[in-house]
Amino acid sequence: MERRQIALYLLALACGAALGAIFPALSGPFESSINTVLGLLLFATFLGIPFGNMGRSVKDWRFMGAILTLNFLLVPLVVFGLSRFVADNQALLIGVLLVLLTPCVDYVIVFSGLAGGASDRLLAAAPILMLAQMALLPLYLLLFAGQGVVSEIEPGPFLEALLVLIVLPLILAALTQKWAGRAVAGRTVMTIMQGAMVPLMMATLAVVVGSQIARVGQDITSLLAVIPLYAAFLVIMVPLGLAVARMAKLNPPSSTAVIFSGGTRNSLVVLPLALALPETLSLVALVVMTQTLVELIGMLAYVRFIPRLMAR
Repeated sequence: MERRQIALYLLALACGAALGAIFPALSGPFESSINTVLGLLLFATFLGIPFGNMGRSVKDWRFMGAILTLNFLLVPLVVFGLSRFVADNQALLIGVLLVLLTPCVDYVIVFSGLAGGASDRLLAAAPILMLAQMALLPLYLLLFAGQGVVSEIEPGPFLEALLVLIVLPLILAALTQKWAGRAVAGRTVMTIMQGAMVPLMMATLAVVVGSQIARVGQDITSLLAVIPLYAAFLVIMVPLGLAVARMAKLNPPSSTAVIFSGGTRNSLVVLPLALALPETLSLVALVVMTQTLVELIGMLAYVRFIPRLMAR
């Protein structure tokens, strides 16, 4: 399923869209199931983050320095430039910022491995990337969107989504990893949840799209405006990632991992934050989901193109 996950995710998106469009009454049940499915998915995702390897990732200072420089110094500059094209629309601006400022910590490891990247190094760096983006995202939102836009975000639902759907699964995943080190039952839970990653991702994509598809027709023009930005981001991050990897004098597998880390984003981790925004910003969730669709197609190109680039 991991080898065929892009096709499966696109299939899930298509099924969710078809069900939501043909049976509009399903949008309510779909929407009410989002938090449950998303919480399970994020728990399974965080189980794959080796919290015990944080010391190892810090010691790998050249690779870690390249990853952090790319994702938290250069990417914000690129995102700021791209986001100016939608700066006059609050929902589009916040959606683009939310999703493009947060580096992926889960399926990037699989895609990088398919292209010959150093997946073990990405896996070790995942805890640092996760903690760094949680700390820096509010600052970047304030700097790039401005106090006026950020003040429209109601803190209550936003903080609730952050705590219940991100922080709580993160803590439970860390505790489960400790449990797995001591008991067979813990290892069984780890195996089951990690094996359920792809089905949970499919279910999440299907229910989110199914719940929101009725609005796509009304907002199709706005959503089309962000597709070129997402595609441009994927293209720009290849030479930027390669330049950073060369400056750090990394080998081809590590360079591939750096490029993938710069290009892939954490759309499903920020999705609960997007869904928690007020009604006036309800389009943000669709903006985030649109990035997922563009990125999945982009990963097909990355997996084919990056190994050839490394060979040269």
